[in-house]
Amino acid sequence: MRFSFVTLFPNLIKGYFTDSILKRAIDEKRISVDFFNPRDFTTDKHNRVDAPMVGGGAGMLMTPQPLMDTLGNIKKEAPDAHIIFVTPVAKQFKQNDAKRLARKNHIVFVSGRYEGIDERVIETYADEVFSIGDYILTGGELPSLVMCDAISRNIEEVLGNIDSLNIESYEGAFLEAPSFTKPINYHGREVVSEFLKGNHSKITDFKRDLALCKTKFFRPDLYKKGITHEK
Repeated sequence: MRFSFVTLFPNLIKGYFTDSILKRAIDEKRISVDFFNPRDFTTDKHNRVDAPMVGGGAGMLMTPQPLMDTLGNIKKEAPDAHIIFVTPVAKQFKQNDAKRLARKNHIVFVSGRYEGIDERVIETYADEVFSIGDYILTGGELPSLVMCDAISRNIEEVLGNIDSLNIESYEGAFLEAPSFTKPINYHGREVVSEFLKGNHSKITDFKRDLALCKTKFFRPDLYKKGITHEK
């Protein structure tokens, strides 16, 4: 899988791939990462990539030409590139999206800055548009990284143990149950006794009960949906 990031600030992203699982995935050629800076494509003599919004409004907007030329260059070199724009005015990115997109060959994340991107760029080049939540960030780099990470984990052999994907939150109807490790007693706080009895069938049932409680408390919307689906 090839991931390309279109961003004015590639250094905000590069460091994330220098350690841990995604670094290993790059070293093993499971994924590759590259960067395109719209400033390298601007025709403005002052190297500008932003301008005031037509019709007024606070702040500046990323202009069409640098981004259009950047994305046009990418599509010319890689016609199968799947281009994703990140913006708060879009549907939320979900685990099922991560699993589906993991089957692509090449994903391009376009990170906006300032007050966003001229809508004509999105209309021309977007294959999909996503938000990662109902809040505003200073740029699209973090959402791009979030989605890249989530997608990468679902690519074959990126994780050391593929079975770990099957027990995580959002893989089923409910959140993942609490987990524990040794020591059994740590500063007076003990592992739940049911986990110590060795009956794996009962432990599975108990974990399900804990998952239901956790989901009902933290995400009542998911709890209601999951219970309704099971009936």
